[in-house]
Amino acid sequence: MRILITGGAGFLGARLAREILKRGQLNGQSVSELVIADLFHAPADLLADPRVKGHAGPMLEQAQLFKSGFDGVFHLASAVSGECELDFDLGLRSNVDSSRLLLDSIRASTERLGKAPRLVFASSVAVFGPDAANPMPALVADTTLPTPQTSYGTHKLMIEYMVADYTRKGYIDGRAARLMTVAVRPGKPNGAASSFFSGIIREPLAGTATTCPVDAHVSHPISSPGTTVHGLITVFEASREAFGGRMALNLPGLNVKVSDMLAALEKVAGPAVRARVTFQKDERIAAIVDNWAKGCTFERAHALGLRADASYEAIIEQYIEDCKTRPGYPAEALNGLK
Repeated sequence: MRILITGGAGFLGARLAREILKRGQLNGQSVSELVIADLFHAPADLLADPRVKGHAGPMLEQAQLFKSGFDGVFHLASAVSGECELDFDLGLRSNVDSSRLLLDSIRASTERLGKAPRLVFASSVAVFGPDAANPMPALVADTTLPTPQTSYGTHKLMIEYMVADYTRKGYIDGRAARLMTVAVRPGKPNGAASSFFSGIIREPLAGTATTCPVDAHVSHPISSPGTTVHGLITVFEASREAFGGRMALNLPGLNVKVSDMLAALEKVAGPAVRARVTFQKDERIAAIVDNWAKGCTFERAHALGLRADASYEAIIEQYIEDCKTRPGYPAEALNGLK
């Protein structure tokens, strides 16, 4: 199989690439080539694998690559929520225009080769939001009507429908999976409004004081990186019938409050580490987060055998173990535990 990962140089894309290379196959077929397309170069450990081919540059300049023919595609590349709110045109180019280019390029290869590749699109829980005409339930389900309240969520929903329509036309075998917020991410904060969900765990464990920009009672669905990657691969390997239609499904998430996250941090790492987190409200971030889902259900993913993480303590413990064993995690990530 020849597999493409857009956004494969990023944290989640690189983790997905490493997992696919480790398995060596998808859906019972050997992976002979893994193409990583991103704005930046892929991590050195991935490029060192002879099965990996890296392509760096804007997606809008990679049409020829996308037309070259793939057996499977994971579309993760995206401008994140905070970036899209600050720069409207950047969000449209990076999300909508680039996705249209990718899908039309794959359409051209399908028409040339006579075979539609399987494609997984990483959508987001950000497609859900409150609207005067459509109040958001306490728990959003696969069947909840999406009414996004951010540009990022709007882009994700638009691409969900594009993937469904290109599937209807036979250009791809597409399936969209709505990711919950992924935490704990290593490294520095990014432009996502959700970045603090990782920061309030990551920074204290590294020995650094940090502030939480929202109130302690804020609730949100969270998924660990490992659980998220497993979900993406499971959705890819699911049959058309098992996936159940063309519309997006929710990947599993653990519905937790910020106060629960900090209590779990104290339980795992101790009160001194927890004390490094204080609250300082950021009205811009708080306003964005206030329009997000407070929790989710995931019946369709459950039918595929997928489950949420067992607890938030387990998510923190996974991060600590990853810091000790995985590439891409800085050496000082656990200095706060010394």
